Amino acid sequence: MQNYQDQEFLEYVIKMLVDNPDDVKVNRQVDEMGVLLTLDVNAADMGKVIGRSGNTAKAIRILLRVVGMKNNARVNLKINEPAGGSRMGGGMGMTSSSMGMGGGEQGAASKSVDEALEDLRL
Repeated sequence: MQNYQDQEFLEYVIKMLVDNPDDVKVNRQVDEMGVLLTLDVNAADMGKVIGRSGNTAKAIRILLRVVGMKNNARVNLKINEPAGGSRMGGGMGMTSSSMGMGGGEQGAASKSVDEALEDLRL
């Protein structure tokens, strides 16, 4: 059996944040870009997962990057908008990964753990 530490980590963190942990679903896909974790949560919990100005989602992505570095993998997170959800502002871009999925850049994958932790210092 394979050890999917990135998926287990994400499930644990999100379930601790939300009011409806039974509604948390994480799908894991691996392709040439690396690991893609797709997150589904209850519509009522989206604000907790995204956080003010997207800061919680950004912090989770940084931590996933660090977990991925331990396993020499590039981990990306996509947060799906719930079926009944309405996005304020018309398109804040919170549902797509902000970790360099396109452009063929190697930046996020080649960062050291120290550099990723430096991203957390605001």
